[in-house]
Amino acid sequence: MAYRINDDECIACGACQPVCPVECISEKEDGKRLIDEDKCISCGACAGVCPVSCISEV
Repeated sequence: MAYRINDDECIACGACQPVCPVECISEKEDGKRLIDEDKCISCGACAGVCPVSCISEV
C-alpha cells in the first residue's frame, strides 16, 4: 500500500515533503505536493505531520 494526498484538501504547506525518508513527495506547479505511489514505503511519516489530514493510505 501507499499514501495519497487529497488535492482538494491540500493547503500547499509543504510539511510532508521533508519528513519522507525515501523522497517520494514532489512539489507540483501549484505548490501542492504529490506522492509517487510506486516509491512510497507506507511509513506514514507524511500523514503524521499534515496539519489538515489530507494524506491517507490507498
